[in-house]
Amino acid sequence: MENSKQLLSEQPLQIDIVSDVVCPWCVIGYRQLAEALEQTNTAHEIHWHPFELNPNTPPEGQNLREHIMEKYGSTAQDSEESRIRMTAAGAEVGFEFQFTDDTRTYNTFNLHQLLHWADQQGRMHDLKQALFSAHFTNNRNVSDSAVLADIAAEIGLDRTEALAVIEDQRFAKDVREAVQRSQEQGIQSVPSVIFNGRHLVSGAQGVENYTSILQQLAEMPD
Repeated sequence: MENSKQLLSEQPLQIDIVSDVVCPWCVIGYRQLAEALEQTNTAHEIHWHPFELNPNTPPEGQNLREHIMEKYGSTAQDSEESRIRMTAAGAEVGFEFQFTDDTRTYNTFNLHQLLHWADQQGRMHDLKQALFSAHFTNNRNVSDSAVLADIAAEIGLDRTEALAVIEDQRFAKDVREAVQRSQEQGIQSVPSVIFNGRHLVSGAQGVENYTSILQQLAEMPD
């Protein structure tokens, strides 16, 4: 019986992350969690799930500062202070934000279809990280089909097939269903992290808090 329990405890921690690529706290939160996982030497499996932060954003995107001011009623000063906080939080976990006056936010529906396709090849995680960097560090248009296909190719995926996935809207139904499932679970903001299918943690918690959460999970009875 003891050997059975020990075997169960060695099972990797399942981590489901609901997020969007245009959400800055999603990449910050993931990087914080990744550091906590490394510090605690926690065996884990990460599964990403789609969320559309701004589903009504037009194809050409919108100036990020204007978008934030419209959505939250914030001022230009509020926006600048928020960018400073996010840039510092990103730097602490090795992620570089390059905000400019021209930084835009984009519609991510096609991007999520590409991630779904990459998942079938075991490359969703790699593509997700590449997209975060493309958007926030390099200010690339992650709603543009050609740009998305380029990013896929840069991590070794087939560019022609990536472009076809978007043009065919091949996984539109799958993405819509996945987004709906998260909404039905009560997830309304991102990042949302679910540990072992039952412990929901919302927002970027910081390395220290994630470490504490991981330690608590490790101490829970199977």
